[in-house]
Amino acid sequence: MDGGSPMQISTPNEDPVPRVLQDAIGVNLAVDVDGAPEHLQQGLQQIIGSHNVAYFAQTSSAQAEHVWSVQFEHTEDVASGTFDVRSVTGQVPQITVRYNRTIDAFRALGQVLTAARAAEVAALTNPDALQTPDFTISESAQFETLALMIDCSRNGVLNVNSVRAMLRNMALMGYTMLQLYTEDTYKVEGEPFFGYLRGGYTHDELRAIDDYAFAMGIEVVACIQTLGHLGQMLQWPRYAGLRDTNEVILSRAPETYAFLEKLIKAASAPLRSKRIHIGMDEAYGVGEGRFRGLYGQVEGTAIFVEHLGRVHAICAQLGLRAMIWSDMLFCLAAKNNALYAYYDQSNNPAEALSRVEGIPRDIDLVFWDYYHTQPEIYARKIQQHKDLGCSSPWMAGGAWTWSRLWCHVPFSFESNRASLIAAKSQPGRVASFMLTIWGDEGNECDFFSALPVMLYVANHAHTDKSEIDAVFMENAFAAVCGGSLGDWMAASGVDELPQPNEARAQMPSNMSKWLLWEDPMLSFMSPQYAGLALDEHYAGTASRLLDCALAPNTRYPLNRLLRMPGLLARVLSLKCNLRDRLARPYKAGDRTALLQVAETRLRPLIEAQRELWLYHRARWMRIYKPFGWETLELRYGGLAARLHTMYDRIVAYALCLPCSALRKSRAVGVAAGVSRHPALLPGRSRLPSLTVPFDSAGDVSGPSMSADAGSGLSMGEVPAWLPSITSADSSDDPAAMSMGLGWPVTACTSSLPACTIPACGPLQSHADTNAPAPLPVLTALPATSDTDNVTTINALGVRELGGEGDFWLQPAPLLPPELDPQDSFPRDIGCLGEEDMGTVIDSIPELEEDLLCIYENSYTSLLLDYGRVTAPSRLG
Repeated sequence: MDGGSPMQISTPNEDPVPRVLQDAIGVNLAVDVDGAPEHLQQGLQQIIGSHNVAYFAQTSSAQAEHVWSVQFEHTEDVASGTFDVRSVTGQVPQITVRYNRTIDAFRALGQVLTAARAAEVAALTNPDALQTPDFTISESAQFETLALMIDCSRNGVLNVNSVRAMLRNMALMGYTMLQLYTEDTYKVEGEPFFGYLRGGYTHDELRAIDDYAFAMGIEVVACIQTLGHLGQMLQWPRYAGLRDTNEVILSRAPETYAFLEKLIKAASAPLRSKRIHIGMDEAYGVGEGRFRGLYGQVEGTAIFVEHLGRVHAICAQLGLRAMIWSDMLFCLAAKNNALYAYYDQSNNPAEALSRVEGIPRDIDLVFWDYYHTQPEIYARKIQQHKDLGCSSPWMAGGAWTWSRLWCHVPFSFESNRASLIAAKSQPGRVASFMLTIWGDEGNECDFFSALPVMLYVANHAHTDKSEIDAVFMENAFAAVCGGSLGDWMAASGVDELPQPNEARAQMPSNMSKWLLWEDPMLSFMSPQYAGLALDEHYAGTASRLLDCALAPNTRYPLNRLLRMPGLLARVLSLKCNLRDRLARPYKAGDRTALLQVAETRLRPLIEAQRELWLYHRARWMRIYKPFGWETLELRYGGLAARLHTMYDRIVAYALCLPCSALRKSRAVGVAAGVSRHPALLPGRSRLPSLTVPFDSAGDVSGPSMSADAGSGLSMGEVPAWLPSITSADSSDDPAAMSMGLGWPVTACTSSLPACTIPACGPLQSHADTNAPAPLPVLTALPATSDTDNVTTINALGVRELGGEGDFWLQPAPLLPPELDPQDSFPRDIGCLGEEDMGTVIDSIPELEEDLLCIYENSYTSLLLDYGRVTAPSRLG
């Protein structure tokens, strides 16, 4: 391809056929690592050994029918920032990459992967596309520096393995720089309270990250704070003397600059780079706290510029070139801390800065704007930065990951498109572009959900065009990242609501976050979305995403991460309009209808919220350091407590009982499971499953009744130590029960006819010999009944509600349907105990979330079918 335009593989002009790719990869790349230039070899090994491994001949678990050989040639004939790729057909097609910069070789490899994916699509109509690839690729980087900044200061600190996964994606996309935003999450010698209990990076960890990035041509730059955003540190009494306000460090004080020098040394020492980002954004209230009492009232711009000069001098002494966020220069000049002052087109701080000593000429200003969708707005503000004396400011866009649980991809595309067009066009052209990934409000978002945005920005940064071809993006995302772009775009449906444009301004852009955490009983958001079928919207979103996430798929291994937005959507589908559904029968005095809503929506919501929490926890522990999770767990715990209180009060009201009566029940053992990963549980979700029941001796007996189709649940014989649910005269013939989600439970015994028990109906246990015999059918408790042994049965099994000696029965994983419990275990089935979990997780990292989530919620051993495990992708 020429001019940096998106690569497309042409096909004959004939009627299109449905493009359905097989699950198996059709072509492998045989990368000549030993024959590559020495400076590439380690980086190539990192990519081939750990990233989207199904595409590489060295690591693919299933050899593809076609193999392309890839070679690299370093040459000065190719300009820095460009590369060219040529294919030569033969018995084994030869792909040659000619490059100058190291990072360009890895960007080229990512484009070869994209070509392989495109050839597979073309082969649906042209079978020779895989055997005789015929293409050329030539690209020119539009920026000298293409940087990615990741927030590691809002609870979530990416662990080293996650940073490495990000770096591999960055290399194949062509990013030249990584900045890890660390306010206080790095270790400083002699400062134990700096980053205390925050999971800060050690010197050795930062050195390891730098070495890993360097092998792929990526520069790691320290990104810290030296004025504002230091509240996590300033909260400790040790640093009270350095405090201006709760968030801003005290300017002008000599001890401040001695301390900042320690920070700058600690952050930059492990890294090769001689550049450093010293922050200074959003330092609201600078000079208005202790500073005013110590030094009197001084104009804010003068304080800022003076402080900047002194910190710049420290950096210069250490041989570091500094950059800062530019917003405070605009806000202080306008005497307005709101973002409006920063983005006001008429606000040019050049005049205000002319009254004080100017900013150092070798300070790079980073203009950040994540909100506008017109290139002209960005271009005018870039020019204002140049008016300040910064000849080539940086432009920073954002992947919308902050204050939400999943990246909002569509608007991220839209806003970054505008800023990129302005940044690479005259007269606003700049040399450096940065994509930021922020985690405000607790970092609830999985940062790997920003991968589509990272790829979009990278592709835009390597073409002079203003648009990126959709088919090219789809192929690139599948080949480079391992995901289906259409499915990942659909995941933004958790915030992209079905509403007209004029109504969108009345809704928060992160609607899923508001709906998840709002109090379920008060539900103050419900009037705002009245009339919108949000429950149907979220149910459809959940169905699609969970099907994608749970399907065994070698081609799209990254799709497994869609379980997070899928589970979130499932929770919201049950929570939306819940208060209104309960309020109507309550106002009408219809206790039966009220009870039905509690059992068919509120009870499943409790279970869905629990599964979301467990999966989110497992995912967090895999990609972040454990510190910070406590903040999110308190939110989940608060929501769970409110849902349980809501359920207890509604059921007690509907049954005309005090809530205390529901707290004196006994548990009935029910093995219940929800299908998760295909290697652990059968097929897709919502399929019937089997349990392994126990006989009175505790041995495995015959299979139990299957659940109703679509429930994913079943009930079987229970261990002898559990209370019986049958009457005394039929204890030799245990009850066989089947149940479906939200439907009545049917019970049969030898002495009683088949009967129906409402999903919310109580049964009685005879564990207490003084309790009356259980009744087969109860729609409400008799007035004379002893309520001490009430147990409720619902769609997700019998739940224990508390009491001395009671327990809460957890969901148990189910065996694959092909496994007959009466036969010996097949050789490829392994039984996992607690001591085996670490070994299994290490060997099959793609299953870590599944294993942890299920194991922690089981009272039986896990059964793992190794035959269903696909090649681990290790993409995130």
